[in-house]
Amino acid sequence: MTDKHLFQRTTLNRLSLKNRLLVAPMTRISASVDGVPGERMQQYYQRFAQGGFAAVISEGLYIDEAWSQTYAFQAGLANRKQAIGWRSVTDSVHQHGGKIIAQLMHAGALSQGNIYRPETLAPSAIRPRGEQLSFYHGHGAYRLPEAMSEAQIQQVIDDFAESAARAIGSAGFDGIEIHGANGYLLDQFFTDYTNQRRDSWGGDLLARLGLTLAVIAAVRARIGQDVTLGIRLSQGKVNDFQHKWAGGEASARQVFARLATSGVDYLHLTEYDALQPAFADSPLSLVQIARAAAPGLPVMANGSLGDAETAGMALHQGAEYVAVGKSALANPDLPLRIRQGLPLREFDKNLLVPSADVKNSELQA
Repeated sequence: MTDKHLFQRTTLNRLSLKNRLLVAPMTRISASVDGVPGERMQQYYQRFAQGGFAAVISEGLYIDEAWSQTYAFQAGLANRKQAIGWRSVTDSVHQHGGKIIAQLMHAGALSQGNIYRPETLAPSAIRPRGEQLSFYHGHGAYRLPEAMSEAQIQQVIDDFAESAARAIGSAGFDGIEIHGANGYLLDQFFTDYTNQRRDSWGGDLLARLGLTLAVIAAVRARIGQDVTLGIRLSQGKVNDFQHKWAGGEASARQVFARLATSGVDYLHLTEYDALQPAFADSPLSLVQIARAAAPGLPVMANGSLGDAETAGMALHQGAEYVAVGKSALANPDLPLRIRQGLPLREFDKNLLVPSADVKNSELQA
């Protein structure tokens, strides 16, 4: 694969993309205290469209005014006020030739900054590993969550669908990505040690995937067949970075094959290094496993793919799209730089400072 493959025009469902480079979702916690995006966020997203990325995937957006908020100053899509705030962001991205996809999430047991209530929910009453992220204004151990009732599970499914409809309608997004990665609620249901339920939402691998599948079905029913819909999965979690799926490659193949029939338009896989073997018992990356198990499902790769060489290697392994995170923060014009043969700026860890603490002048640099 050469650089030119990164700049092929494609269509994802009916979403026309001018190249295969997208901006990965990154937690920025730069909204107002009540979750409304403002001018700072408009500038943040707009610059990626100006820089030549085909699309931007938003930071994770909470979906209700009860349980789902993860971090203080996180943006939401739980009400009309938040949706109107997002409309100025999406309009700006569109005006500069880009597309923008809303990533929807529920924190579950990892909530550490919810303005609506201090309690947390999870599949089972098991305290999460690790400690709250001080980087995002948390401190100490995570709370012991309440095990969710059937009514609460059904409410989560409804809230994902309602927020998706709000994202496409009032807020003006071009697509939806369901956040099933990084240890948040859907991942908590999927993970064996956080899901000890004995009802239909717990049990074997595919049973634990059940809530993710139910959310996909509900969202698809609300937004229709023509709107682009994706699912993001990971092995590692924000509170358990080294986690690997039990069952290795065989289990991964089962998951990917089932998702291929779920109604999503793409599978977004994030690993620390997307090109490396996913399991000790296999030489294949998660991208390669997904390509073999679900040959008709487009794969988006994320993880240490921030230059033309590594991005091209991800395409060679079978990914159709590459989502760039840290390198996009350092190079919001990365696609233009690659096309023009310009050097990339080195990543500075200070760029990871949450945007709520960054001045507008720094965002525009």
